[in-house]
Amino acid sequence: MTDLFYDLPGNPVPENAVAGFFTTRDRKQIRYARFAATGRPLKGTVVLLPGRNECIEKYFETIRDLSSRGFGVAILDWRGQGASDRLLRNPQRGYVKSFRDYARDLEQLFAEVVLPDCRGPYYILAHSAGALVALLSAPTMVNRVQRMVLIAPFLALPGQPVSMKTLRGLTTAATVLGLGRLYAAWGPRKALPTPFEENKLTSDPDRYKRNTGLYQAYPQLALGGPTVRWLRAAAIAAETVRDPEFMAAMKVPTLIIGASADRVVSTRAVEHFARHVRLGSFLMIDGAEHEILQEKDYYREQLLAAFDAFIPGSEAQAALAAG
Repeated sequence: MTDLFYDLPGNPVPENAVAGFFTTRDRKQIRYARFAATGRPLKGTVVLLPGRNECIEKYFETIRDLSSRGFGVAILDWRGQGASDRLLRNPQRGYVKSFRDYARDLEQLFAEVVLPDCRGPYYILAHSAGALVALLSAPTMVNRVQRMVLIAPFLALPGQPVSMKTLRGLTTAATVLGLGRLYAAWGPRKALPTPFEENKLTSDPDRYKRNTGLYQAYPQLALGGPTVRWLRAAAIAAETVRDPEFMAAMKVPTLIIGASADRVVSTRAVEHFARHVRLGSFLMIDGAEHEILQEKDYYREQLLAAFDAFIPGSEAQAALAAG
């Protein structure tokens, strides 16, 4: 079903696309899509996990990159964003009760879409808040996922005077006072996009224009800022995955990629975490902003080269095998 996509002339739907919805245990409709590989040989499936305020369409370019490499792709819109069910009466407020809800939705994506309909082996490629969900899910993914590539996982905020533990305490107190559904930052989505020169996501003007154009054409896919409850949920998840016992239980080989010019998440926290994960490796892409897959080719190609070198069956691995 390709009529469930929102495409633009400069952002067409990739080939071999199927989209649909699955219903969660708490009766939320979650949009997913899967894309069969166009390249050969076939190398398995990449489960692609977007960040906060992102949707399937934002990753069409990356899906084509993976598909041409011989990978199928499965992707979803997280609950509360994109074309999945929103969780509040005001659909602009970024809200979730717990990141465990996201993790359960990922588990259901595997059970109902990936395992029955997508070719193995399976890998995860995740960005920002999606990477935090992948980390939270890692202990249960050990027998399903071969490897993970996590881009700028949301583990801490940059340049803040308070820790995530303190942030958790503040947002918990606000939630108890009934303020959990209020915006914690930024407020409602603005009628006009942030000027390119003021954005903190990418240094590529063309990709920025494409992405903001998508939300201008289809505002129902976009969000405003995160609520107090969402930020509390993120702080709890970040604390959980950074606990030494949790880190010791992570057994999926993981490549963590940081962006040195990141102004959305703390690169220092990302690097520190990667250095202490038992099966973790770390790569810093110097000069890149937060959304590396939406960045200039110079940065984006470094990420894809790292993916090729890390994921078995990709181009670099095939070259090594042939040599």
